[in-house]
Amino acid sequence: MGPETNISLLTDRNLEAGRGERTALITDTGDEVTFAQVHALASRFALRLRDRGVRRGERVVLVMDDTPRFHAAFLGAMRAGAVPVPVNFLARPADFGYFIEDSYAVLAVVDASFLDKVTDQAEALGVPVLPGDVDDAGDDTVDAWIAEGPDHVDALITHRDDPAFWLYSSGSTGRPKGVVHLQHNVVTTCEQYAVQVLGLRGDDRGLSTTKLFHAYGLGNGLTFPLYVGATAVQMAGRPAPDRTLAKIEEHRPTVLFSVPALYNAMLAHPDIDKRDLSSLRIGTSAAEALPAEVWRRWRERTGTEILDGVGSTEMLHIYCSNRPGACRPGSSGTPVPGYDLQLRDPDGAGIFAEGEAEGELWVSGDSALALYWHQHDRTRRSLQGQWFFSGDRYRRDSDRIYWYEGRADDMMKVKGLWVSPVEIENRLIEHDAVREAAVVGVPRDGTTTIIAYVILNEDHSGTETLTAELQTWCKDALLRYQYPHEVTYVDDVPRTATGKVQRFKLRAHG
Repeated sequence: MGPETNISLLTDRNLEAGRGERTALITDTGDEVTFAQVHALASRFALRLRDRGVRRGERVVLVMDDTPRFHAAFLGAMRAGAVPVPVNFLARPADFGYFIEDSYAVLAVVDASFLDKVTDQAEALGVPVLPGDVDDAGDDTVDAWIAEGPDHVDALITHRDDPAFWLYSSGSTGRPKGVVHLQHNVVTTCEQYAVQVLGLRGDDRGLSTTKLFHAYGLGNGLTFPLYVGATAVQMAGRPAPDRTLAKIEEHRPTVLFSVPALYNAMLAHPDIDKRDLSSLRIGTSAAEALPAEVWRRWRERTGTEILDGVGSTEMLHIYCSNRPGACRPGSSGTPVPGYDLQLRDPDGAGIFAEGEAEGELWVSGDSALALYWHQHDRTRRSLQGQWFFSGDRYRRDSDRIYWYEGRADDMMKVKGLWVSPVEIENRLIEHDAVREAAVVGVPRDGTTTIIAYVILNEDHSGTETLTAELQTWCKDALLRYQYPHEVTYVDDVPRTATGKVQRFKLRAHG
């Protein structure tokens, strides 16, 4: 990319390549939207924003589900030179006030389903709301804006280092942080992960269970398919296992983008063996480490591999991943082309750039955030030169494969020895009774109590006998001190929007 660009030009590249009449989106209702139509929707939205007086660099908050309206608003805002800020539509009303106020938004674009949670917050801040799809609302809705108008509006050309969009972190460790991404960040992830690792092609059809407001979902369902000319299958609402399986059967995607919790839940679905999943050629996984047992069971059921990897909102997408035909189940693989990784001591003094090592993971790559908005001290702690502190603890083996040990602040010290919650979780899930497990350390009387929150498979119940069996199960395969001192049986655990376990809430509960 040159110094002048605009990521909304991803739609133009498909028209220039003669793909205008090919299907870009298959909507949740089964309608097909061409690349030419996506381009027209974004152009019309951009024109109406300009007419409204929205200026270069001003923020537009998006509270929207995965429909063509999202593409229109997100790409249209950037086309007009504005900065879209998609946020989690499942957030609490007070959170929307925080997003709008913190970002200095000049407009909130809100699907009808979420108006009750957003309108009062926006009005209290003097910020107008543009409804997505409200009947009898006149000309001031997203649907009205994009229904008529020119099929092409020139993009406001921006510098490659201008802000393109913001994303708010998922809040796995507290209040969401505004993560500012630049125009060139998107091409980095498209070229280095989507093309060089995943091998995404124009004839692929992708289904992402992670929403577009999230960094992982934004790549999967918008920027990646636009970059290579592939088709994205959209799924509005919650990605429940039965709905996801039905979407695979109905629309025949070749690539499934999902997360460990949902892969596991689909495998546990009572109809899994009756489902036709033969269209899939590959899957990807992020948000949390994919247990080796889930990888093996999915491979046995579908014949396809899941490329597990690690990414973050701050790095925009996956920067360390397994490769097709060379997966190491349970690992995060090796660095994506263009990214460098280091393991360091907690104080940053020791840097282990080569060979076998354990430590906190730092990453360098050209998709890194520019800063955390309104959090200068946090930015200085997390960004040091070209390096970003991931907050994860990893082990690197002699083959230079990276193995996740847990969030740096989730590691547990028992009798002076570090214990990874992930190792215990992976062992527990290998037991026939266990569907999922989340392990935390809780300080009590000067020592650490290891608590496992366990979700059981059907036909199993939590008993004292099972607890003793699970403790022995861990001791037999791990070091003798790597076992849960307590087991709590639950129906589910607190999660982020992508299914990532919020261990800080479990620690507070314990």
